[in-house]
Amino acid sequence: MALLEIRDLRLDFVSGSSAVRALDGVSLSVNEGETVCLVGESGSGKTVTAMSVGRLLPSPPARFTGGEILLEGRDVLQMGKRELRTIRGGVVNYVFQEPGAALNPVFRVGQQIMESLRLHLPEQATEAEVIRLLRLVGIPAPEVRARSYPHQMSGGMQQRIMIAMAIATRPKLLIADEPTTALDVTIQAQILQLLRDLQRQLGMAVLLITHNLKIVQQIADRVLVMYAGQVVEQGAVSEVTARPHHPYTRALMKAVPEIGAGHERLLAIPGNAPQPGAWPGGCRFHPRCPQRQHDCDAKVPELVGTTGVERKARCMYWELTPEI
Repeated sequence: MALLEIRDLRLDFVSGSSAVRALDGVSLSVNEGETVCLVGESGSGKTVTAMSVGRLLPSPPARFTGGEILLEGRDVLQMGKRELRTIRGGVVNYVFQEPGAALNPVFRVGQQIMESLRLHLPEQATEAEVIRLLRLVGIPAPEVRARSYPHQMSGGMQQRIMIAMAIATRPKLLIADEPTTALDVTIQAQILQLLRDLQRQLGMAVLLITHNLKIVQQIADRVLVMYAGQVVEQGAVSEVTARPHHPYTRALMKAVPEIGAGHERLLAIPGNAPQPGAWPGGCRFHPRCPQRQHDCDAKVPELVGTTGVERKARCMYWELTPEI
């Protein structure tokens, strides 16, 4: 059953009389207990999509111009302020990137977790529950750490605190936006394992935002690849990573360094991702695409089914994409 379903979402950022399209017909779903990853370069629309779920984007400048965001069957775009407060934290909660900036530096971490409990589960707002949550996310000596300030903790421990705050309200959907940014690879692995363990224990669905397809392979059930405000490929993680159908997905896979791969240089994607509102005609990836054809700059590709029920790609020549 779909816990979250986004249908043909369109969003502009407005400044005066001008508007810049940031999301252009984005559709996705997350089922109960499922992990779905959104992947793409910076500026592709991943975070804007995630923030839209809880209507966290300030309006103005953000303006929804079409589509639906159905959370447990209710359209978030039609909700008033009071109803939005019930779903934020209660149904969906967030783990933001850069926990050092997201945590309040003047309050002890235990106080910040307690605040989340008081807002959403006042009957559970006890010191014992705070300690239980800290222990659940793997914080050593939780009784001592509850009295610490964020700056007294490492980046990995700060991220665990953010996760504790997010799960304190027992959400059905956890949205994690680049939760391993700025962490070393050992701590990254620990945080990903923690998210997997918590999902199994609590039965949450997870929407994970990342730019690293190797991370996706470790944690996700399905993946959606975004480029220039659109979904350009989607499907089961095992199928997408084994045989990408969009050249952009393949380029992302090839751009991740691998130990022992023997490459002298990192295989970077040529050029730069287009800015919102300055998208090229035809296929938006064609200026950077190694397999572009003569009409890729003129024909606009649709997101079409390829080899399975869930496999889709926004490429007219997806069959030409070589294997990894």
